[in-house]
Amino acid sequence: MALQHDTDRDPSWTIPAELRLRLLAALLTGPDRRATMTWDEFHEWLDEDTRAEWVDGEVIVPSPASARHQLLMTFLLRVLTGFSELHDLGVVLPPPFQMKLDRSSREPDLLFLARDHLDRLKPTYLDGPADLAVEILSPESVGRDRGDKFFEYERARIPEYWLLDPETERAEFYRLDAHGKYQVVAPDTDGRYHSAVLPGLWLNVAWLWQSPLPQVDDALMDIAGEAYARHVLARLRQRGLAPDDEA
Repeated sequence: MALQHDTDRDPSWTIPAELRLRLLAALLTGPDRRATMTWDEFHEWLDEDTRAEWVDGEVIVPSPASARHQLLMTFLLRVLTGFSELHDLGVVLPPPFQMKLDRSSREPDLLFLARDHLDRLKPTYLDGPADLAVEILSPESVGRDRGDKFFEYERARIPEYWLLDPETERAEFYRLDAHGKYQVVAPDTDGRYHSAVLPGLWLNVAWLWQSPLPQVDDALMDIAGEAYARHVLARLRQRGLAPDDEA
């Protein structure tokens, strides 16, 4: 099914949001219950307000996320972004942002792309694997995240994959071994997981299940210590909100 956008003739033409949703509903309730299109058609059809994934020509639309899911995603986004920016490690991207693999196009709940791989980053999608993919499980997504995505991410050689389940308060951290297979890596005896792709980053797994979640600045102060404190102080000085004399 070709969806033509004649943007060369009329750059202002777009599919109205209501029509876009009606089209998706029609595709998903067709005789074979599959929405099928090529990746180019999918990428052309998709807009920034629509969450969907593409696998072997089939379009998958996830269920709406819960508040707990979104709060945990936002916490991790801010912690990973703050740490990555502090050490100039790369970029962290939340959905909706596509990660195009060989036979699928996925939207992880978070992805990290190392500085050495920023050439994979295109204006509207990641052309190739991230260095870290994070999926926050929901009852609707658990089979997909533990099954299809697990093997797709392993096959794409994404070095690190986190599976976080707020309902059961279980976190699983996977890394590729020398044979390209995911192996689970347990937190240390203090309950901290140390990332391999973000050197120096660790997470206290207990933080993930707290309600309310920890303050981001407190978490970053614990993780990065004096380096983060100096970073914050320098920013305050730039804005004239802290004296130049540290004493």
